[in-house]
Amino acid sequence: MHKTTDSLFSALWNDYVSITPSALRIHKLLAGEENSPQIVNDHVAFRTFALDKTRLSHLAEHFLALGYEAKGDYDFKAKKVTAQHFEHPDPTVPKVFISELRVNEFSAETQRIIHALVEQMPASVVEAENFLYSGRHWQLSTQEYQSLISESEYAGWLAAWGFRANHFTVSVNHLNNIDTLADVNTLLKEAGFVLNTSGGEIKGGESVYLAQSSTMADEYNRAFSDGSLNIPSCFYEFAQRYTMPDGKLYQGFVEASADKIFESTNAR
Repeated sequence: MHKTTDSLFSALWNDYVSITPSALRIHKLLAGEENSPQIVNDHVAFRTFALDKTRLSHLAEHFLALGYEAKGDYDFKAKKVTAQHFEHPDPTVPKVFISELRVNEFSAETQRIIHALVEQMPASVVEAENFLYSGRHWQLSTQEYQSLISESEYAGWLAAWGFRANHFTVSVNHLNNIDTLADVNTLLKEAGFVLNTSGGEIKGGESVYLAQSSTMADEYNRAFSDGSLNIPSCFYEFAQRYTMPDGKLYQGFVEASADKIFESTNAR
């Protein structure tokens, strides 16, 4: 387990940008050249399989040990995914969103492939300090990958990439030279970045106290047991939070919006 949130997020970020080079370019774009402000990270998201060895709770342990607390629960029925979000008492520390695929709700073939992958992984891996950015712990063939994404893009992504941050998220509220999410999107499109348009470019809005948008994942050449494929890696998300009637800034997530954000890693 990491001793500080800073060391953990630094390691997660370094792993993330190693397969998501666009994130560094976006970082520079949003920070601007002069007196560049620190980009504040709203939340980081992770994916896992709902199997004994890899449950959401195993990932959560690493954050609970750093003082995080479980907050919201989410159910994505169509994607067969359950999720929870966690918050740290220090509001400047990023929120964490962990989701898990309900493997037992899929076809026999998809279940067989996923069980065979997870069986290759030593159970002790989840306790390692680097677990949350340790990648893939199994052999995976291109055929197995194609079979998985045909039924669940989420399953295919997770099988190919393993344990790592699926995305980081820029807090639009903390950008000191850009005011709105729409302005961020305009800047990104002008710079040639492709946005996720599923459910609209902006998901949510002031009425649900959270507006979100994201890039489509980078393409990255990934090695498999029988060759390599160019597949989606990770993406960058942007979140603008609004004040609730009680005067506090909304800290949760919106199921309908998050459902569409998942599609940022869909194979195009």
